Amino acid sequence: MPSPPAPRLRADVSGLPRYVPGRTAPSDRVAKLSSNENPYPPLPSVVAAMREELGRVNRYPDSRSSELVTELSAALAVPPEHLAPGTGSLGVTKDLVCAAAGEGDEVLFAWRSFEAYPMLVWAAGATPVQVPLRDERHDLEAMAEAVTDRTRLIIVCNPNNPTGTAVRRGELERFLDRLPGHVLVVLDEAYREFVDDTDVPDGIELYRDRPNVAVLRTFSKAYGLARLRVGYAVAHPPVTAALRACTVPFGVSGLAQAAAQASLRARPELLERVRTLVAERARVTRALRAAGWSVPASQANFVWLRLGTHTSAFAGACEAAGVMVRPFGDEGVRITIGTPEQNDNLLKIAGDWRA
Repeated sequence: MPSPPAPRLRADVSGLPRYVPGRTAPSDRVAKLSSNENPYPPLPSVVAAMREELGRVNRYPDSRSSELVTELSAALAVPPEHLAPGTGSLGVTKDLVCAAAGEGDEVLFAWRSFEAYPMLVWAAGATPVQVPLRDERHDLEAMAEAVTDRTRLIIVCNPNNPTGTAVRRGELERFLDRLPGHVLVVLDEAYREFVDDTDVPDGIELYRDRPNVAVLRTFSKAYGLARLRVGYAVAHPPVTAALRACTVPFGVSGLAQAAAQASLRARPELLERVRTLVAERARVTRALRAAGWSVPASQANFVWLRLGTHTSAFAGACEAAGVMVRPFGDEGVRITIGTPEQNDNLLKIAGDWRA
């Protein structure tokens, strides 16, 4: 018998860019410093909130995350209608791209930046426009010059993943001032809590009087809820209304909502952990530079080493010695800041490599 016909799918699906997640550590003896996870588990109060929610998993969650929105509204001093939760900042980014761009439109972002951006743009049927970094940082001048009549959305990852570098207040404001008001600018601030440079702007302050600016935040990194997938956008009502129209109903689980609310209430305690990681980031950076490495100033919870064709060999040496790092082709590796012991092991490996 002849084979039944295959379903008709989009012809370009097979060519879509793929997001490659960090591999699972092969054993507990291998430190996973490849996925920008918080090395510390949720606080007891957050675990207790999730445990209480387990008794209600037979019920659908609040589709609008109303209680979480109320608490975020108070914490950020923004109106509730300016908030749109989603499945991590990645999920919200996908919804924003779908809401703003389609066939014939362009979405602009720096490269290298978060590797999911091209995939999300292609999936929406739009055209990704990648503007090369300059000295590991966003080249905002070149990005502004790349804007065309087809540009619908621009993503600025600040701090940038994977280089950790950050755009400063003055240059970002000048960039925003140059753009047409109909172009939506998304400030992806997944690592905002790790910023200790006072000249790196808070996107929420910028969005307040700029209707074309949206800000993305997540509970995955600083709050340590990566497995639960909860993030949100802060934007003006026309943007958040479009987001809600594109969001999958019930996407943010009840467990995620409960954990995020408990984390907001425990914010002072959680930020103590963030300060510990920021101090470790500074220590790791100093030690790597002292060993002869060129390390860009990072404002995230990771550091970047540009290794070129040695990238794969260095990543392999790290894993053989018990540390997983994230290689990016023939460009370099991103190394998440872990516990002091994990960082010490990484520094020994990197020092031996340079010797």
